[in-house]
Amino acid sequence: MSELSRLRWLCRRGMKELDVVMSRYLEDYYESASTIDQDIFKALLEMPDPDLYELLLGRSEENDPELMRFIEFLRHMSGQD
Repeated sequence: MSELSRLRWLCRRGMKELDVVMSRYLEDYYESASTIDQDIFKALLEMPDPDLYELLLGRSEENDPELMRFIEFLRHMSGQD
């Protein structure tokens, strides 16, 4: 299985809202993203749905500025800002 196929599979979440955000990023931005952003995206895909959802809604934050920068991008990309 190719990396993109594996990532597409991981974008299939238990919450439809997360499916939409994560799949859109993968299809529209992932391949042209920096290695850092690709790694952050992969790390987010490993998170449990409730934790990821809370981050995307701004109900929780992480101490990692790069991660929070990426979360802000996802929010902006999905029209949540």
